[in-house]
Amino acid sequence: MRLVILGGGESGVGTAILGKKNGYEVFVSDYGKIKENYTAVLALNGIDWEDEKHTEALILNADVVMKSPGIPDKAPIVQKLIEKGISVISEIEFAIQFTDAVTIGITGSNGKTTTTLLVHHLLKQGGLNVGVAGNIGKSFAWQVAENKHDVYVLELSSFQLDGIINYRPHIAIITNISPDHLDRYDYDYNLYIESKFRITKNQTESDYLIYDNEDEAIQNWLKNNKIKANKIPFSLTTKPEKEGAFLEDNNINSTINNEQFTMPINEIALEGKHNIKNAMAATAVSQLLNIRKQTIRESLTNFQGVEHRLEKVLKIQGVQYINDSKATNVNSVFYALDSMTSPTVWIVGGVDKGNDYDELMPLVREKVKAIICLGVDNNKIINSFNNVVDIMVETSSMSEAVEIARRIAEKGDSVLLSPACASFDLFESYEDRGKQFKQAVFNL
Repeated sequence: MRLVILGGGESGVGTAILGKKNGYEVFVSDYGKIKENYTAVLALNGIDWEDEKHTEALILNADVVMKSPGIPDKAPIVQKLIEKGISVISEIEFAIQFTDAVTIGITGSNGKTTTTLLVHHLLKQGGLNVGVAGNIGKSFAWQVAENKHDVYVLELSSFQLDGIINYRPHIAIITNISPDHLDRYDYDYNLYIESKFRITKNQTESDYLIYDNEDEAIQNWLKNNKIKANKIPFSLTTKPEKEGAFLEDNNINSTINNEQFTMPINEIALEGKHNIKNAMAATAVSQLLNIRKQTIRESLTNFQGVEHRLEKVLKIQGVQYINDSKATNVNSVFYALDSMTSPTVWIVGGVDKGNDYDELMPLVREKVKAIICLGVDNNKIINSFNNVVDIMVETSSMSEAVEIARRIAEKGDSVLLSPACASFDLFESYEDRGKQFKQAVFNL
């Protein structure tokens, strides 16, 4: 069996190792440059590879192709594979056939990473042999190759779900759905929503779907489509009919399998309404997997949070600097601004994915005293908010943006990096953007 892998990054190399271990003839092809640490691993494992090109003769003879999530379906090489009827799947789909581990699949436009790491934290504290993978850390395929864990918590993007045929998580979570990555879905929001719901399409009556019951896109889809999985909703405003989690008198209440769990929200380590929902989802998973209530409580209290997600960096002369570089869409920024309790200098901008800034208007009016644009093309941001804030500045480097923010901010204010955009115009990644922000703050 010939396994061809498109993309020589984390998921590609992990899949190559797993494929080789299971007797496949493996070839890795990357249109860009493969990093040296990965080429070294491929060489060590005797796996053939190429970069900066796709040699069709070596690709179109595949029995199965694993496509890395960053490569769009519209890529010419992918189109040729599809025309030839060659199966193109995701890393998760390939790897799942080689493990008996229970998986918890987590998707959504926002809150995926926080919820994934929170679930992992709760299950680990509960004594389970649990791994975390998907969009985070060491690839799922790589960990399966090393037979690491009994349970995996997987953060799954819509791109990873697009390449699924048979994969079914025992527990699926959809944190929320808002327009994102529409450039990859022909600017059709419904295609993106369908993509997210692929997470439950293979689930059976013995599986569970945990979801935000206040989310309009989720509600509409569930109204119009039947699923087999047991539904477990969570909400800040409504009680579930049977099982699920809700908010009452500032307590999280979660009922699963007739077991009730209650905890005051002011004891949860993470701040903000969206994090109450993330905590509800993680609690429901823990209850389904029979983690002790005391352990759930302690874990929600001592969880550290996620780097680049509303991360408090430093307080300088009474001004709090906050790194929310992971906010790459408007909905993420909505959560960030919503959780601000002081006048805010907002650093925003980057590569726009088709953003509509209208939903931020009330929050910007109420909380933002100045906007610092950080991007190559800031026209859309300027046009949206020019009449809403008094101060609007354009910058093209992080150090400049942070220095201007320092001059504008007064004691008691916050400086928030929450870009609403991808980072690729000025930075390597949102992590690089967040690290540069923190470095610039440390240099003040």
